[in-house]
Amino acid sequence: MSTLICGSLAFDNIMVFPDRFKNHILPEQIHILNVAFLVPEMRREFGGCAGNIAYNLMLLGGEPMIMATVGDDAAPYLERLDKLGLPRTHVRQIGGSFTAQAFITTDLDDNQITAFHPGAMSFSHLNKVESANAKLGIVAPDGREGMMQHARDFADANVPFIFDPGQGLPMFSGDELLDFIKLADYACFNDYEAKLLCDRTGRSLEQLAASLKALIVTRGADGSEIHAGGQRYDIPCVEADNVIDPTGCGDAYRSGLLYGIANGFDWTTTGRLAAVMGAIKIAHRGGQSHQPSREEIGARYQRAFGELPW
Repeated sequence: MSTLICGSLAFDNIMVFPDRFKNHILPEQIHILNVAFLVPEMRREFGGCAGNIAYNLMLLGGEPMIMATVGDDAAPYLERLDKLGLPRTHVRQIGGSFTAQAFITTDLDDNQITAFHPGAMSFSHLNKVESANAKLGIVAPDGREGMMQHARDFADANVPFIFDPGQGLPMFSGDELLDFIKLADYACFNDYEAKLLCDRTGRSLEQLAASLKALIVTRGADGSEIHAGGQRYDIPCVEADNVIDPTGCGDAYRSGLLYGIANGFDWTTTGRLAAVMGAIKIAHRGGQSHQPSREEIGARYQRAFGELPW
């Protein structure tokens, strides 16, 4: 089933500071902060939620289509999509802009200082869902206007979709979030986002779930929960072979949700597959460096749950 993934394509520039920020930032001088960190180690990763979700859905054997905006500097990312066989029919290049970029500096205590430049992502509303002829979709973190436009587009086209605001959730008011919930068929949040959602809308998770086919809340090492049809399905966390980098784990999880929905899996199987994808991803650096085959994903699922997902 063709699945349209509306969200960002971004470069993640990751730098490692071989010391601790606390040794260089004086609390009593914070009002005149002026510091520089020497970072001998630096790498650039392909990221952005749309890119990460599409990559993981491809690993599962799904049919992802990316809808995103990129800048003049996007050539390496576009070449990667071509090499992977991911169609970029709905990836629009915005002249005079940069592709969205995160600049992340991490110290020895795993503290992070991040600067994010949205760049071409701010023009995501120029893309129109109806041009893609998709059967399923997701509205993932993107430009504010684009997220609102794409949710309306999916609803107008009667295409079921997941509302997944991620770190973009604070951009929206309580009323706007309720509008998203009314338009969407499914919604997915981490535990912090779910609490913020309830605070802003004045509704409980159970009340919000009643307006959806399913509401999913991820809780990191504590697993996840799926509220659907008046029931709650508790999904355990799958033990990772190694814990290297959580970047993109939520995107990997969402690929499992999309694959399960597209293939008519029950919610227990869908949630478990999503958990397996997150566990595979966390053992690798970056959002797109893991390369399991579909058979290896199935074997990992079987190892965790005693049966194959398909």
